[in-house]
Amino acid sequence: MIEEGVLEKYPVEAVFGMHNWPELPEGQFAIQPGPMMAAFDIFEIEIKGRGAHAAMPHLAIDPIVAAAQVINGLQTIASRNVHPLEGGVVSVTQIHGGDTWNVIPETVLLRGTSRSFKPAVRDQIEPAIRRIAEGACSACGATMSLRYERRYPPTINSVIETELAVSAAASLVGGDNIKRDMLPSMAAEDFACFLEKRPGAYIWIGNGCAENRGMLHSPHYDFNDAILPLGASYWVRLAESILSRE
Repeated sequence: MIEEGVLEKYPVEAVFGMHNWPELPEGQFAIQPGPMMAAFDIFEIEIKGRGAHAAMPHLAIDPIVAAAQVINGLQTIASRNVHPLEGGVVSVTQIHGGDTWNVIPETVLLRGTSRSFKPAVRDQIEPAIRRIAEGACSACGATMSLRYERRYPPTINSVIETELAVSAAASLVGGDNIKRDMLPSMAAEDFACFLEKRPGAYIWIGNGCAENRGMLHSPHYDFNDAILPLGASYWVRLAESILSRE
């Protein structure tokens, strides 16, 4: 939509988004200025060694051993490279290598994701992944190649638009039911691309207790239909309040 010029075609001055949130009780909203959700990047590391019979490991350059050291090393990025008060996550989520019991494979493929709130931290993670993967593979005699893609930017709310969203939500549920001190989430949101282009605010609406309905992206997740009227009312109240100010 952005690439097709929606923000230029229509007189968009501010943007607003909403997501249901299982950690938040029904009847409540959560929002704050600044980061609400994290940047989302992906990485793929291909490790190449030399295959051999598993009973003759001295003839191999084992990419599985190298991969294990890479995975352990990547955990030091968040714990030892990123400032303790600045969030960063590096998670390996896929390991592909080998196809039988008695053969050391030639290659292993690792895939994963990194998350961050600040551009400086985001810029720090990619070279750290490369440095650690190259070092671990070199120590094992293997080689590696890295593909790193920046997907979504962090979801960052602007101050004025956040207050407009708070006012609209509070008019429906009362100020005590607006949570303004929840920790930002390391999950990511493509609405962040709009917030890069225009000021705006992204709000969470309570879906009910997570233990009863499951977390987002869980096979046990259950959307709470009862919050639909409240969510729709928020949009109406927000539009009315902004247009009346103008």
